[in-house]
Amino acid sequence: MVFSSLLFVFFFLAIHLVVYNFIQPKYRNTVLLVSSLIFYSWGGPRYLVLLLLDTAIAWFSALCLNRWDEDSKEGLRNRRICMIAGIAGMLLILGIFKYLGFFCDTFAFLIPALEDVPRLVLPIGISFYTFQLISYVVDVYRKDVEAQPAYWKLLLYSSLFHQCIAGPIVRYETVAEEIEERHVSINDLYAGIRRFSVGLAKKAVLANGCASVADTLMPAGVESLSAQPAMAIWLGMVFYMLQIYLDFSAYSDMAIGMGRMVGFHYMENFNYPYMAVSVQDFWRRWHISLSSFFRDYVYIPLGGSRCSQQKYIRNMIVVWFLTGLWHGASWNFIFWGLYYLIFLLLEKFVINDKIPGALKHVYTLAVVYFGWILFRFTDLHELGTALKGMLGLGGGFTSMAVTTQFVGHIFFLLFAIVAVTPLGKRLRRALYELGKESSVLYNILNVTEMLTPVFLLLLSLLALIGDSYNPFLYFQF
Repeated sequence: MVFSSLLFVFFFLAIHLVVYNFIQPKYRNTVLLVSSLIFYSWGGPRYLVLLLLDTAIAWFSALCLNRWDEDSKEGLRNRRICMIAGIAGMLLILGIFKYLGFFCDTFAFLIPALEDVPRLVLPIGISFYTFQLISYVVDVYRKDVEAQPAYWKLLLYSSLFHQCIAGPIVRYETVAEEIEERHVSINDLYAGIRRFSVGLAKKAVLANGCASVADTLMPAGVESLSAQPAMAIWLGMVFYMLQIYLDFSAYSDMAIGMGRMVGFHYMENFNYPYMAVSVQDFWRRWHISLSSFFRDYVYIPLGGSRCSQQKYIRNMIVVWFLTGLWHGASWNFIFWGLYYLIFLLLEKFVINDKIPGALKHVYTLAVVYFGWILFRFTDLHELGTALKGMLGLGGGFTSMAVTTQFVGHIFFLLFAIVAVTPLGKRLRRALYELGKESSVLYNILNVTEMLTPVFLLLLSLLALIGDSYNPFLYFQF
């Protein structure tokens, strides 16, 4: 079950919100926990055991940390042992289920017996809740937060269905007080519904629409891909570039919105990354919760930038290797992470501020665009075919079919491009500024605000029922 499904929106979420709001406040955490466990179990009840086990490891490790005083050498040593053991246990589970098959395939040519190792199905959300629980254990070790004595409350934190499968990576310190007590005002409820509706429309209408065009222009399989003209792959990657942001940010929007509906305030996870003026700026705006996790729990503990140049480069290699690996158990993701490493090092040691202001945005978009090529093709043969195809070494340079696709979806493309910029937000803010001087305009804007979630939900409903109802994707000349 995913957020952008009719089952989730009009059945699961609707029932959950009704029960949650009509039950006594003291039972709301219980309702939220039960709903979260049901939601997680929907994709495979047996993997709920892993979530329970990971949470138990983090819970027990944090309680053990409280038993030792760091003022003595023995206490400090035991605290480190508790922290390392807890993190190692969770990473071991993550490694077995997410990376065992990848490493077996990689080294099978050296050790043929590895070919017979059974391949495990990847449990949904395991990377997200593992990183959340690791951050919790480290923060307890650092005494940034108090250890949670109630296992079920820590389980509520790790399993919150709003964000346990697609982020953002929520730190315990962000929600610790709200787990114990939270209040929801009418403004919170409206803001949550509106944010969820925006995210749902972004996913159902725009992201799915972009994915449909991208998959048409860049079909799976080496043979099919090699027959595509260069323009098909170039244009397909534009749609994919839009899709990947709209998709990821849509889930964050929906998570933030659902959290707001019940009193949780999650951090922003995307800040218009395609408006960045450098690769470093892009990563300050893209998947902010993941970037900050690697910064605070890997990069800075390794020494950050306050060290020699050699150690700084080593720290960056570790962070970006892990960043690539976190996104998927495949070499293309590792190459993708190291690809960004190269440009970050170039920006620090070579480029600096040498790029003229007007070209900074163009340079950044170009780097990101080619990075998504590495990200999309998990099969290295397909990746090579796509790169050759972009040079016209496959199916030529263009075709009538590509031209038809472009012309037929040009308005949808323009709308999607606008959607990844802050233009809409700025226009909304500007209209409200004008509304302060005109009561008529102000009232019109308020009515529009009230109707916006309804309109977006209806639009999403039509898109989810079937692509033939997607008015933007199929608006042709």
